[in-house]
Amino acid sequence: MMPGIYVGEGKVIHFTRGGGQEIGSGTFLDHAIFSSSPSHDSGNPCPQCGDQSRLDGVISSCIDCFLAGGDLYLFEYGVSPVFFLAKARGGTCTLASSDSPENVLHRAHYLLEKGFGVYHVSKNNCEDFAIYCKTGRIVITTISVGRSGQAASFLAAASAIISSPLRYLTRSFSGLAVVGCSMYCVSRLVSDIGVRRDVVIVPVERLVSRASIDETDTGNVPMEH
Repeated sequence: MMPGIYVGEGKVIHFTRGGGQEIGSGTFLDHAIFSSSPSHDSGNPCPQCGDQSRLDGVISSCIDCFLAGGDLYLFEYGVSPVFFLAKARGGTCTLASSDSPENVLHRAHYLLEKGFGVYHVSKNNCEDFAIYCKTGRIVITTISVGRSGQAASFLAAASAIISSPLRYLTRSFSGLAVVGCSMYCVSRLVSDIGVRRDVVIVPVERLVSRASIDETDTGNVPMEH
């Protein structure tokens, strides 16, 4: 999935690494999570968007370029924990509630002009951008890995069995599957931006005034819970 913010008139504002300019994590996540990159190459530019094949950062694209031949899905906000866990795939919903359309559009357009920092596949990706535009929430802990739902899901799946001491309680395949599924669900839930403790609500003007949110002195940032 490639999250973005629909802003009307057939346009989507989204965050992309850009063709040939990728800056990833140096892990398997680089091959598992993809940024939202335009579907047209330089030899076949979009009649509406032009040649966006080399653009990176926050860009505005038509819906066709944004979808790149994929399907359109609605990311859901303010869901219940039960609904969240029922959505086994990460990056489809969050417990955090969405702000008003006016605030969402203001953030998206402001970041289109000012930027959203350097793309990082596990810490500052297209899902982080879309969730910030919708909620104003952002992770401030520098050691955090997997801020977005997609990244958290991959990491949770990879570590569910390996890191859990509960794996020693059973040797059967079905038992390991139950343990792994349980740890995966718990890991997804506690890493959701709607319940994490290392999250603050930062005004977009304050966000872009810093070179990186990771370098922000949190004592000077207005914090809301």
